[in-house]
Amino acid sequence: MEPPHIDTSKQGPGRRRPWVVGISGASGTPYAASVLRGLLAAGEAVDLIVSRASRLTLLDETGIAFRDAHWRADLREWLARGADGKPSTFPVTEADLADVRYWPAGDLAAGPSSGSYPVKGMLIVPASTACVAGVALGLSKDLLQRVASVTLKERRRLVVTVRETPLNGPTLKHLVTLDEAGAVVLPASPAFYAGATHIQDLVDFVAGRVLDAAEVPHGLYRRWEGELRGGSREREAEEAPDAR
Repeated sequence: MEPPHIDTSKQGPGRRRPWVVGISGASGTPYAASVLRGLLAAGEAVDLIVSRASRLTLLDETGIAFRDAHWRADLREWLARGADGKPSTFPVTEADLADVRYWPAGDLAAGPSSGSYPVKGMLIVPASTACVAGVALGLSKDLLQRVASVTLKERRRLVVTVRETPLNGPTLKHLVTLDEAGAVVLPASPAFYAGATHIQDLVDFVAGRVLDAAEVPHGLYRRWEGELRGGSREREAEEAPDAR
């Protein structure tokens, strides 16, 4: 009796293993854009989930209407926009988006909804308090929450970038629940020691910390090296030797 045929074409090191990026309805879509650019710059594959509420936030914060039928064009326009709202701030080509897959938030039969779907982990950025509650309670009311639950049960990396202030008691309890379940709770809290001179610098700091939690290499912010630098990037540039 011949042994069963094993198809090795879908196995091995070449198999696609993306990061799932979930975007909820909290304010802070520039954080998500920076994280996505960082992942793509690092050569990471991305599976994208944009909640229904986040579309309203994206429209309000950027003027971009994210549409299922035109998601690639809308994503490209969004990622090209700076945190200050200026279009075409970052060069984004069709080739840059070649390894991005988009799953509608209402598609509970999507690939990432199953633990057998190979992913590296999930980054929720930004995470609203409603999203935090849904994941902590295991509601799985949409694909974003379902994938987060799957990520936890499969013991994969889950980074929750909560964006809300102040935080009330129930939300704090939900965040403790997520921490105890193995998630990384990462508030969207910019730091200033990296010499920020622009809103993009503050956004990139938070995005960089998200990528740090995912162990994805990046150059989004200046790291602390144990020395007081005493100035911004512009000041460093002014003090640099004249190259002329």
